[in-house]
Amino acid sequence: MITEILAPMLAEYQLSLSDKQLGQLEKYAALLREWNERMNLTAITDDAGIAEKHFLDSLTLLTAVDVPQGAALADVGTGAGFPGVVLAVARPDIRLTLIDSLGKRVNFLKELTEELGIEADCQHLRAEEAGRLPRLREGFDLVTARAVAAMPALTEYCLPLVKVGGVFAAMKGADAGEELASAARAIEELGGGAPKCAVLKLPAAGMRTIISVPKERETPAKYPRLAVKIAKQPI
Repeated sequence: MITEILAPMLAEYQLSLSDKQLGQLEKYAALLREWNERMNLTAITDDAGIAEKHFLDSLTLLTAVDVPQGAALADVGTGAGFPGVVLAVARPDIRLTLIDSLGKRVNFLKELTEELGIEADCQHLRAEEAGRLPRLREGFDLVTARAVAAMPALTEYCLPLVKVGGVFAAMKGADAGEELASAARAIEELGGGAPKCAVLKLPAAGMRTIISVPKERETPAKYPRLAVKIAKQPI
């Protein structure tokens, strides 16, 4: 079982889950595989890969970022629900919003969260659209993103969603230092403060860097721009 692989890994990171939560993750893995036969959600379908590269990787964010009780969390470009849904399994107090641009993935997320008994607002939106909606803009204590875009663009997608006093947490790889340097101007322009980096080593998957950017000021109204401008003319 996946959770038999996951449990000793969690102990190494001083993380723990109840039997109920481990059962939710088993059900998550089963649904992921079932839906993956109909649409491309992930290339990782083996027990060890799901346990480490999806579940453990998502949970490492809890070791790097202080997530307040009852925090409103938005997961941008969530895909198959990583890290947002896994975090909500571990922290049922989280108020979860999942944002993805592909309708089929949003349908999966709706079924997934219903089956797991997790309340989630599943939004079929592009990240830059979400950042301009008054009901979402600057409405979250924590905004996460994993494997979505390079740091300058990702900052423009995510920081507009973070409330002042909240945090944007980007899950990056071993070369995050160079990416972070390239995003310095965007962080400043969009209202972010001095970022922090937490570097973690996963058992087999290599290095994971979690970049945490505090939101210190409101994001100027002209951001986020259209996706084509973000891509062609990063801040």
